[in-house]
Amino acid sequence: MSADALAGGRTSLGIELGSTRIKACLIDADTAEVLAVGSHAWENQYVDGLWTYALEDVWTGLQAAYAALVADAEARHGVAPTTYGAIGVSAMMHGYLAFDADGELLTPFRTWRNTSTGTAASALTDALGVNIPLRWSIAHVHQAVIDGEPHVPHVDHITTLAGYVHWRLTGEKVLGVGDASGMFPIDSATRDYDAAMLDAYDTLAAGRVDVRALLPHVRVAGEEAGSLTAEGAALLDPTGSLRAGVPLAPPEGDAGTGMVATNAVAPRTGNVSAGTSIFAMVVLEKALANVHEELDLVTTPVGDAVAMVHCNNGASELGAWAALFGEFAAASGQPADADAVFRTLLTQALEAEADAGGILAFNTLAGEPIADLPEGRPLIVRTPDSRLTLANLMRAQVYGMFGTLSLGMEVLAGEGVAVDRMVAHGGIFRTAGVAQRFLAAAVGAPVAVGDTAAEGGAWGMAVLAAFRAAKVDGSGGSDLPTYLDSTVFADAAVSIVDPDPADVAGYATYLDRYRAGLEIERAAASAL
Repeated sequence: MSADALAGGRTSLGIELGSTRIKACLIDADTAEVLAVGSHAWENQYVDGLWTYALEDVWTGLQAAYAALVADAEARHGVAPTTYGAIGVSAMMHGYLAFDADGELLTPFRTWRNTSTGTAASALTDALGVNIPLRWSIAHVHQAVIDGEPHVPHVDHITTLAGYVHWRLTGEKVLGVGDASGMFPIDSATRDYDAAMLDAYDTLAAGRVDVRALLPHVRVAGEEAGSLTAEGAALLDPTGSLRAGVPLAPPEGDAGTGMVATNAVAPRTGNVSAGTSIFAMVVLEKALANVHEELDLVTTPVGDAVAMVHCNNGASELGAWAALFGEFAAASGQPADADAVFRTLLTQALEAEADAGGILAFNTLAGEPIADLPEGRPLIVRTPDSRLTLANLMRAQVYGMFGTLSLGMEVLAGEGVAVDRMVAHGGIFRTAGVAQRFLAAAVGAPVAVGDTAAEGGAWGMAVLAAFRAAKVDGSGGSDLPTYLDSTVFADAAVSIVDPDPADVAGYATYLDRYRAGLEIERAAASAL
């Protein structure tokens, strides 16, 4: 059956350009089952004070990941695919890619990691009446305007990394609404850039740039977004085997593909992603009443408003402690692999006191804007009457991962935002029933962990491509949430944990201690 699907093009290909890996994922368009994968490692460079990727590396990496996927498909199923039902591209959101009328890059790609846009972001937040983070594309545009950069008068269009790849593959300067929402604010009623805010920016820019002319056209999931050209096919597959004419889904950002991969695209649902950083995304029922610096406002791939709580520090400090205990195990003559160490330590956390026995852990390797911490200093702090046990230490570490996330979620709660379900994904949730249980206490809502989306955002983009293909042949139904529920996740195995009252009370005590202890963090950064 899989070979037939591959030979007949009843498949969907998703490609995602992440910060350290470019991943390609091929799925059966009918079942969303993974048929083949490919990947390529890459890294950003710090050049002339800015974080960037060379565009040559984009294409080298894409070709390598695609070639690996084709080889994997042939090895698994005996068929090297030459066409697909649909293709989709996603990538890291935000940043600044500016091109002239001839399609030439005017300045090196400025990624989301760059924080040189403070003046512009502040002015934009005041002028537009919504929080504009430093990493958003419009902040990069306006900072270039403020600084009088010589390339500004020559800019013909700007886009994101996903939008750039899509443009080169199809010739179309379009962007999925979720990715576009990290360029400029979106009006969820029109599923397009907010017209009143565009007018406000025209006033702020005072004729120095025409933002309407620069931004890509917005498309929602399932809409027409162009097809693979002969030139695009040759770019992706220099061997010449890939055939042109494949429809492409609107290009999306990694936040949108994460929502799809966790089936968290309907109002009152959300997801938490825990890795090097940790962030929560909640689909809103209505607009927020106030501007909050702790929250980014983006959208789902169909344009529904989403509030994002983004924290710079996730599981890295917990990983450092696990490595330390791994060293101890080896030194004691009982070596254990990393997964076994993690599993043992996390399981121990279940035996801890509900408030972690008075121990306080900060996982702040980097600064944390939500907590007003310009720099990070990982700390373990306890009072003389605290109970220092392995269980309490590990529960404090897991609680510490969720500390700043909780501060942001409190802002949402203050706006009356309700969440029926959060879906969690990330390596820490592989140990069943530990981090999932504690996260439920931290967010005050049931937390689900599923066995789908092993390939993460690339899989989510492949699903969006399948939705586009279903729209082409008329089988896609009316909306993305229904398609995901009925077609992709209908038989998915999901574990759901409700908040435990004892954990909720213990975490609340811990969070009060955490909030007070932020002064210790600031002092440590100042002293060390």
